Amino acid sequence: MVTHVVPRIPNARIQSVGAGGKQVPAGAGCGGSGLTEIMARYIDEILQPGEKVLYSTNAHWIFYFPAILAWIAALVLFVLSRQTAVEGLVLLCLIGSGLVALAALYWTVKGWFHRFTTETDVTNLRVVHKTGFIKRRTFEMALDKVESVDVNQTILGRILNYGDVTINGVGEGRETISTIASPLAFRSSITTR
Repeated sequence: MVTHVVPRIPNARIQSVGAGGKQVPAGAGCGGSGLTEIMARYIDEILQPGEKVLYSTNAHWIFYFPAILAWIAALVLFVLSRQTAVEGLVLLCLIGSGLVALAALYWTVKGWFHRFTTETDVTNLRVVHKTGFIKRRTFEMALDKVESVDVNQTILGRILNYGDVTINGVGEGRETISTIASPLAFRSSITTR
């Protein structure tokens, strides 16, 4: 009788941290959903043997804010066109609504694409940040070379849990990662070892 031993992965919980950040338990992969399953994440392509992703975050949803405002304006103009009896004003409201809806669609796609092509991860060895799709920009810093991590949040950023994180390295300069979700949790994942 042949017995196969299947390695057991301990039960682990992926904890959601704010708007976009998540702690990834040791031994768990960075599975995505939707299009990210088709296209491999950058971090999965560059992990070294023995390296594990401890924390992963993304650009905050505030990138959609111009699109949200434009969709609201387009809806208001459309409703106004239905409430008005003057023929010229109806046409003007419909044209305005259509133009604003096109701008809203552009900003929606632009915000989605920015969030889709931006990855920020902390592994047990380094911090990795990647932006871009065709023109890619990456930043990596070994955790033992991180001197300090500064968080800059506006009042709205504190309310909605987003901000800019500046990583200062020993002999490796400084890098600012703008408008990321859960910046305090991201900082803690770097400084807590």
